[in-house]
Amino acid sequence: MSTPRKPRLAVFKFASCDGCQLTLLDCEDELLDIAGEVEIAYFLEARRRALAGPYDVTLVEGSVTTEEEIERIQEVRRNSRMLVSIGACATAGGIQSLRNWSDVDQYTNLVYATPEFISTLDQSHPISDYVTVDFELRGCPISKKQLLEMITALLIGRKPQTPSHSVCQECKLRGTVCVTVAGGIPCLGPATQAGCGAICPAYNRGCYGCFGPYESGNPNALGDRYIELGQTPGEVVRAFRSFNAYSPLFREASDEFDKGSTNG
Repeated sequence: MSTPRKPRLAVFKFASCDGCQLTLLDCEDELLDIAGEVEIAYFLEARRRALAGPYDVTLVEGSVTTEEEIERIQEVRRNSRMLVSIGACATAGGIQSLRNWSDVDQYTNLVYATPEFISTLDQSHPISDYVTVDFELRGCPISKKQLLEMITALLIGRKPQTPSHSVCQECKLRGTVCVTVAGGIPCLGPATQAGCGAICPAYNRGCYGCFGPYESGNPNALGDRYIELGQTPGEVVRAFRSFNAYSPLFREASDEFDKGSTNG
C-alpha cells in the first residue's frame, strides 16, 4: 500500500527584506509540526534543497520591481495550485513603492556608484497586479498567529480566518486608552486592519498602519482629523505613504491630501 503524498509547500522571495520569511522560521516548534505534515519543496531561506514544481501551496514574499520578476512570478503561478502573497511588499508594493511617486532614475543615481548597471521598473507593484492570488496575508511583517492559521486552514481545506476589523478593536480588547482621544496623538488605527495586537498604542504611540487599510475604514476622514490635531497636509501624506503606501485606500487618501500639501 503506497503512502499518501504530502502536500508540497514552496516559499519564494521577490523584492523584500525577508522579514515575513523570518516570521515563518520564527515559528520554531510549530514549524516542526508543519514540516511533518507537508513536504517543503522550495524554501531557500531555510534549506538548500530546491525541488521543481508543481506545488500545492506557494507563499510569496516581496513586490515585483524588475522585468525578470514579472516573468518569474508568472512561472511561479503556473506551478502553484494555491498562491498566497504574504506581507506588505507582496500585497501592497511595500515601502519600495514610494518610488511610484518619484523618478526612479534619481534614486539610482543617488544610491549607486554605477547606476547604469541597475535594471529596474519605474514602479513597485504587489503580486496581484501580475497574477491571480488566492489569499493575501497582510502585515509588515506578517503575524505569526495568522500565518499558522492560514497554513493550517489550507492544509485541511478550509478558508483561513483572519481579522476583518480595525486596530481600534484590538485596543479595546487589551484595555488600551485611545491615544488620539486622550492624548491628541495622530493614529492610523481607525483605518488599519487588525493583526498586530495594537502594539504601538499600548506604548502611547499612534498606529503606523503596518497591516494595511481596514476594508470599512475611512482614511480621508481620518486625515481630516489629523489636520484638526495640527498636522499639515504633507504630514498626512507621509503617514499614509509608508509600508502599505500603494494599497488602494491609502494611496487614494494620500493623493487627495497631496493636492493640498505645500511641503514634501
